[in-house]
Amino acid sequence: MKFILQYPQANGLERDMLDAGDVGEMAAAAERAGFDGFSLTEHPIPGARWLAHGGHQSVDPFVALAFAAAATKRLRLLTYLAVVPYRNPFLLAKASATLDRMSNGRFVLGVGSGYHKTEFHALGVDFEERNALFDEALDVLPLAWSGEAFSFKGRHFEARNVIQLPRPTQQPIPIWIGGNSRLARRRVARAAQAWMPMGGTEELAKTTRTAHIGSLDVLRDMIAEVKDMARERAGALDFVGQYPDPDLSTSPTRDVARHRDAFARQARAGITWIVVGASHAAPERHRAFIEEFGATYIAAGG
Repeated sequence: MKFILQYPQANGLERDMLDAGDVGEMAAAAERAGFDGFSLTEHPIPGARWLAHGGHQSVDPFVALAFAAAATKRLRLLTYLAVVPYRNPFLLAKASATLDRMSNGRFVLGVGSGYHKTEFHALGVDFEERNALFDEALDVLPLAWSGEAFSFKGRHFEARNVIQLPRPTQQPIPIWIGGNSRLARRRVARAAQAWMPMGGTEELAKTTRTAHIGSLDVLRDMIAEVKDMARERAGALDFVGQYPDPDLSTSPTRDVARHRDAFARQARAGITWIVVGASHAAPERHRAFIEEFGATYIAAGG
């Protein structure tokens, strides 16, 4: 089992997201503690009402992960997740390739199709086209990363004999796809390196416009289905779980046996990476969470 530290998300309008500490410093602390990954989410222009009712803030994940890259040497750097339809796929490819080169091949492009209609409207993207734009990008990204000349006619663009350089360090950059729908799982089986199922309540699933996964048994069956669809690619796939337990987020050294058992049950269901994070707090408390989690669950063997 590998662990990813998610930089804490500030909910609402009162606190600033970066109150949890310098991104580079926290990434370096995570690396020292034994984490294998560090992640940031994306909401470029969310609705004010959504934020006021508990929605979460974000920084630009590509820019912030560049700071994390500069402060670390080993840590994988994950967008958890970037919304593909918000960008022209060539700009997404360029940002990803640049971050991958700057980090010496440590970038992971975690992606989703998006759900927040206010952002789609603000960015001038047709919400109803999001799935078509997502699939189009899955075809374009490897072409752009190849370093070879190519042509491609998209829904809203036509690229004629273009080339994108420099090539990323990784060929290809790993693509991890989020979302619980059968469509998302088919995409993973066809063209990605990992599936990031979304946990949480049924209400949260409705808000994010995805299917609800009600138990580990359901998740296990879904993972098995993805592997069946992937066929010969199945053995190379990763599966990324969440563990947003509020008790762990505030006090990782309390109730350790229960948390370890939960991690083990996720592993038996097929999860290979788990995303954890502290509750949004001052930098000293955030750093303490990182150190305590590493000593209790990573150095001690989970």
